[in-house]
Amino acid sequence: MIQPRSIVNIVDNSGGKIGRIFKVLGSSKKRYARIGDIVVLSVQKAEPRKAIKKKDVLQAVVVRQRNAFRRKDGSYIRFDENAVVILEKGKLDAIAGRVFGPIPREIAEKGYQKIASLSPEIV
Repeated sequence: MIQPRSIVNIVDNSGGKIGRIFKVLGSSKKRYARIGDIVVLSVQKAEPRKAIKKKDVLQAVVVRQRNAFRRKDGSYIRFDENAVVILEKGKLDAIAGRVFGPIPREIAEKGYQKIASLSPEIV
């Protein structure tokens, strides 16, 4: 379960490496983010000479979570890390041109077609 103050990996080539969640978007009572949910995060660690800097406040979509995620067919999927992809302001498109690591097919089903097409593997 990803909640405020959770540390997540940023798995695209936008320049950010590690981020800290401080808001889960949805409703005022929404506490936890799952795969496909939009969160607001602050960049904690970033690569030098890139567009995204440390302390930037950005929106991102959760693409991997450590907690087991139940699929419609009854199976469960679980990953080794909590990971997000940075989004453009007000759009469902990724800022970056590459996404690293596997992406679950639920991301494409929720309308993030560009992120799914950029990923090397869909699980």
